[in-house]
Amino acid sequence: MDTALPSGANAREHAVLLRRVHDALLTGRPQPAPLRPVIEDSWGRMRQFGIDPDSAPPPRMARLDELQRYRDASPISEVLPLIRRSLVSVADEAEHIMLVTDASGQVLWREGSRRMRAVGDRVGLVEGAYWNEGSVGTNAIGTALVVGRPLQVYSAEHYVRSLHALTCACAPVHDPRDGRLLGAIDVTGPVSTVHPTTLALVNAVAQLAEAHLQGLHHAHLERLRSVAAPLLAGLSRPALVVDDAGWTAAAVHMEPVRRVLLPKNCESGNVWLPALGECALEPLPGGWLIRPGPEDRAVPSTVTLDLTRPGSATVSVAGDSGAWSQRLSPRHTELLLLLAVHRDGRSGTQLSHDVFGSDQHVVTVRAELSRVRRNLGGVIESRPYRFSDDVRVRVLSPESPLDLLPGSSAPGVRELRRRVSSEDLFDRSGR
Repeated sequence: MDTALPSGANAREHAVLLRRVHDALLTGRPQPAPLRPVIEDSWGRMRQFGIDPDSAPPPRMARLDELQRYRDASPISEVLPLIRRSLVSVADEAEHIMLVTDASGQVLWREGSRRMRAVGDRVGLVEGAYWNEGSVGTNAIGTALVVGRPLQVYSAEHYVRSLHALTCACAPVHDPRDGRLLGAIDVTGPVSTVHPTTLALVNAVAQLAEAHLQGLHHAHLERLRSVAAPLLAGLSRPALVVDDAGWTAAAVHMEPVRRVLLPKNCESGNVWLPALGECALEPLPGGWLIRPGPEDRAVPSTVTLDLTRPGSATVSVAGDSGAWSQRLSPRHTELLLLLAVHRDGRSGTQLSHDVFGSDQHVVTVRAELSRVRRNLGGVIESRPYRFSDDVRVRVLSPESPLDLLPGSSAPGVRELRRRVSSEDLFDRSGR
């Protein structure tokens, strides 16, 4: 975890040093000490965004009706009581505030110390405000959402000077089913209260929330399994039952897949599904009955890897029977990006070097690609690993090379960041 205070450092003296580093870097003078790499990278993004550290505009705000809609749509709302029980009393006693955001950095809920709520009001740290990096500069919420891991930001590590009086600790919350980013939990307080254990506490609560979401998912699948059991018992041909998001609850006369990519605006009838081929879909309460038909070797004509939103990569496949889209975990995003660039294919050893920097992780690479291939049947080939020759592959990349999987430290991805600024490797968003 990225804690802000070096081991054994005096908090007040470190804050003074950070202010000197902040002044030096913004005026072009030699800096008295290096920034943490995660902060230095974020400041590079701030310069590209053109954010003024002395007169940054107030954060963008959502309307009240929009805020309620975002709250209702957030999966984190299902575990909000657990988060409140774990953090609100602690935040209140320590003169902090607790915040919960969505994946875009919008503050959905804020609770805690009255004194710190007043401070938050002055800097725009309020419900409905967007605290992503592009809105308010380097901060624990926005930067943790970009890099996808727990992060503490202290004093003058904030790019905007008006935030130097704050210390913040934030941990992202991911969907335990597929790793997609759901939002974040943050605790913010006065700079004088900085402590490394704050980040550990926030991260523990985020992990607890993810575990609870996993339990809710399993409970839903169990209910769906019970509903479908009498129907499946009477079938003599392969079939499976999935929930509305395509997660498998039960299967008969076939090897179950973990998840099926369902068409957008799914309707009953015959459709082609990745990994299964031609299938018949029938609605069930809370899910679908899928009956695979005769094997169909057709594959989608286009695969689109969308990397335009850091932390929320998706892969979409499109063919004659419709289109399907799936969120990607960080590791699967890295692997699909590398295969999209290397259309001639990569061996397991090459991908191990691309992702881990050594050939000691070939087994891990093969296991991850096995999961990818189960979800994208007919799209990814092996020996070597590659996209099928019949498939058109599009990669939608962010405008700035620095935003190309900014949370990835994989050597192959870092090399792509250097190349993408000088070569037209990908389709660009908005062009």
